[in-house]
Amino acid sequence: MGEAVEIMFGNGFPEIHKDTSPIQTLLSNQKDCHWYEETIDDDLKWSFALNSVLHTGTSEYQEIALLDTKHFGKVLVIDGKMQSAERDEFIYHECLIHPALLFHPNPKTVFIMGGGEGSAAREILKHKTIEKVVMCDIDQEVVEFCRRFLTVNSEAFCSKKLELVIKDAKAELEKRDEKFDIIVGDLADPVEGGPCYQLYTKSFYQNILKPKLSPNGIFVTQAGPAGIFTHKEVFTSIYNTMKHVFKHVKAYTAHVPSFADTWGWVMASDQEFEVQMDEIDQRIEERVKGELMYLNAPSFLSAATLNKTISLALEKETEVYSEENARFIHGHGVAYRHT
Repeated sequence: MGEAVEIMFGNGFPEIHKDTSPIQTLLSNQKDCHWYEETIDDDLKWSFALNSVLHTGTSEYQEIALLDTKHFGKVLVIDGKMQSAERDEFIYHECLIHPALLFHPNPKTVFIMGGGEGSAAREILKHKTIEKVVMCDIDQEVVEFCRRFLTVNSEAFCSKKLELVIKDAKAELEKRDEKFDIIVGDLADPVEGGPCYQLYTKSFYQNILKPKLSPNGIFVTQAGPAGIFTHKEVFTSIYNTMKHVFKHVKAYTAHVPSFADTWGWVMASDQEFEVQMDEIDQRIEERVKGELMYLNAPSFLSAATLNKTISLALEKETEVYSEENARFIHGHGVAYRHT
């Protein structure tokens, strides 16, 4: 979110607080606070009218807030960035999870990198073929926070099929002998000082992640903003990096209203994505318990049909994401602010 946060008061004039954390600013002003502002870029902000600040906290890795907004319901904010909103998180999570599981012939085991709020696990557990889901999040406080306050995911957290691990996903994958049908990157966006950017690198994909996929395995990750003005922040670089590791890579996007932008996902495999569009709805009907709210065959076809600007940018991207040559979206993590 940057170093300055504006809380808008009822008279329409902002009170600007500098050199203090966004979360503490919210906490100290929650009685009078009417608006929460997220800084998307140096010259662009996105404001949310608030009912209340429900909870705030700071872990070793991240700053966390749960806000009750007038337009989007409860929203989870980490390091000043909107992560999930009650009214439209189904768009993000259905797009993240279901395409990879539907393209796989028979997915039984899934490893989630991140996913501490539980929504990715919730969507995975809708699939009848699933036998085991490992959710590995580095931040126990985020997991406990979401477990307590995001009651929509209570059933997923209680599932006997879910194995919850509090650890760095890189270290956990590296030590495991088993392979997974699907690996999901439900990670925070790469920001300076954040805990996640190493998990978007070529070396990680190639040396640690890919060897843990089963022969038909599919890796899918959220890949950041993918709008006309934002796709070059990290989306094109993540896509190009995955092309250097996997034989088949597919990018797709969807508009997420609470993010105020189009969002991107990339899935990859060494096996071709051979499922025809008319088979997707059939697989949803056969495999998925309950109704999906967003994703069906036409919506996925639309999501994977990228406009000319984005398509050309993906085609022409040459940068490979690495620890030494990382791209970041606007904002800073806890580690950056504490240096």
